[in-house]
Amino acid sequence: MRKLLRRGAAAFAAAASLVLMSLGATPAQADSSAIPSGMTWTVLAKGNGTIRVGADSATDAYNGDTAATATLPMLCLRVSGSAVPAGITPDFYAGWARGTVAATPPVLGKSLTSRATADAVCAQYYGADWRMAEFHDGRYGANLEASGGWSFWAYGYVPDGTRFWAAINDQPANPWN
Repeated sequence: MRKLLRRGAAAFAAAASLVLMSLGATPAQADSSAIPSGMTWTVLAKGNGTIRVGADSATDAYNGDTAATATLPMLCLRVSGSAVPAGITPDFYAGWARGTVAATPPVLGKSLTSRATADAVCAQYYGADWRMAEFHDGRYGANLEASGGWSFWAYGYVPDGTRFWAAINDQPANPWN
């Protein structure tokens, strides 16, 4: 029975690839398991010592938008519990991360084999209390009790015009998925 199920799954995958290729996809694009993809973010705005990082039109938070064969900086975050600075009003789509962000030197996406591995890269560059930034790190509400998504504000510096790896904990859009 297992053998029959495996053959059926393989036949389904092959048929799906043929359909995608008939629609103009390359063989690599048609085989979605060939190269995992990770979600990337960019700089959206800058304030006085603060920065807003998040999704733009190139970001795919559901499947990943950049092949894990790419080498990009990784967005790291140190949550220190810092209060929301004047001039920022956190909401669901642009929360306050309660800390500082920084970008690592470029990292090969497929070397990020797990969230723990990615967190270790941040710790290597910035210290034990740093980890990979995550899609839902932005907080809002009366006591920042609610978690939002898509972007957040934090202290720190990340170069403009740069894409960087960011994690997402509820979708298969990380280089390790």
